[in-house]
Amino acid sequence: MAPIHLAMVAPVQALLIGVVFLPSLYVFWLSFNESSFGKAPTYVGLKNYIEVLGDPYFWRAFGNTAIVINIVVYLELALGLAIALLFAGGVPMRKVLISIVLAPYAISEVAAVVMWRFMLDPSVGMVSQTLAAFGLPTIEWAVIPSHGLAAVCALSVWLHLPFTFLILYAARLAIPADLYEAARIDGATAWQQFRYVTLPTLVPAILVAVLFRYIFAFRMFSEVWLITGGGPARSTEVLAVYLYQEAFRYNEFGLAAATGWLMVVASVVLATPYLYVVYKRTLANDA
Repeated sequence: MAPIHLAMVAPVQALLIGVVFLPSLYVFWLSFNESSFGKAPTYVGLKNYIEVLGDPYFWRAFGNTAIVINIVVYLELALGLAIALLFAGGVPMRKVLISIVLAPYAISEVAAVVMWRFMLDPSVGMVSQTLAAFGLPTIEWAVIPSHGLAAVCALSVWLHLPFTFLILYAARLAIPADLYEAARIDGATAWQQFRYVTLPTLVPAILVAVLFRYIFAFRMFSEVWLITGGGPARSTEVLAVYLYQEAFRYNEFGLAAATGWLMVVASVVLATPYLYVVYKRTLANDA
């Protein structure tokens, strides 16, 4: 690389080192120390990791995280794919409908969560009133843990559906029309066109969408914190909320740092199979 090119990318590299690399190294060092307000960090080796892995609240948060991200990611994928195929096939007022689908991205995440919190209010919320009008039970998201997690999943799907939809819609529009014309000439039905033309072509885009949404959903915080606060009795905590509680409620910075690095390891393990498949289907084919 020429010196001029190195000089052009140097500011970005310096920014990444200062904002990402050095703080990550500090957190890694902190995870091996006992640290709190007013106390100098004391080296304790792997004690923080052993304590976090032995904490039942950590494993409950891990289980909640696994449940939530699997529901959210695959529900978003199904809805995003269905809407993308519907719009690509041509529907009346498509521009207006696309604007409606993308609307959640125009709203502040905190404002959206607060709006949903009022809508789901068991006493005066619009959703609760509608369910009551049809004789259905009220969603007690602040009392029953399963209701709280269901509310978090519904909110997260609505809030992040535009991301998955945009990736799949762009990929669908990029498929050449000649492929469908050839399939129709060969007598392929609509299902066969989807099975043998659309789906194989969309697989790389689907993998990318799933990978990014897994990463984003794994560090989900605001939806859970503002809807349930992790309650009742920490039963709806996810890993990001568990980390926040350890750091800023119990002032256990070493435990919080260890939790953060455990989340990094879990994210890498989770992403590795998807990255491998993406590599095999895209980069390896281009070589």
